[in-house]
Amino acid sequence: MEITIHGDKIKITTSMKEYIEEKLGRLNKYLEKSDEVRANVIVKVSNYTQRVEITIPLKSIILRTEDSQQDFYAAVDKAIDKLERQIRKNKTRIASKQTKVNYGLAIADLESEEETEESKIVKRKKVEVKPMDEEEAIIQMELLGHEFYMYKDSETNKPTVIYKRKDGNYGIIESE
Repeated sequence: MEITIHGDKIKITTSMKEYIEEKLGRLNKYLEKSDEVRANVIVKVSNYTQRVEITIPLKSIILRTEDSQQDFYAAVDKAIDKLERQIRKNKTRIASKQTKVNYGLAIADLESEEETEESKIVKRKKVEVKPMDEEEAIIQMELLGHEFYMYKDSETNKPTVIYKRKDGNYGIIESE
């Protein structure tokens, strides 16, 4: 696995780099052609908190996680554990779809996690997507008390989703 590590307000030391590489090496057993896989790791520092973000783009899916701890090594451990849990938890979904699309995961090598009740869609809702600008969409989202809001961008006339980020700012997902 090729690993790219960036530090935001922190200098990545050799021991930090080696620790990340060692821990990400645990994921090689889940990946087909792991030598062709690229992992992007961003380490950020804010006050006394260390945040580790790991993104691994595969053929058709993206594995992504982040974790914040006061200790850098604990943040890396938690983030890797989350990635492994994501892969194991979604094992059955990935395996059932893998016949149509090769995601780049070695499904046979996944150890089975005790399966709890399969997640399913329990509600379907239709919404009228109105043309508006970003500020109006933020107001609508706040009035509804939701974490996201779907609208039609008045400039591009394309469906767009605005969402509230953990840091209190907003993000936008635009369709192509």
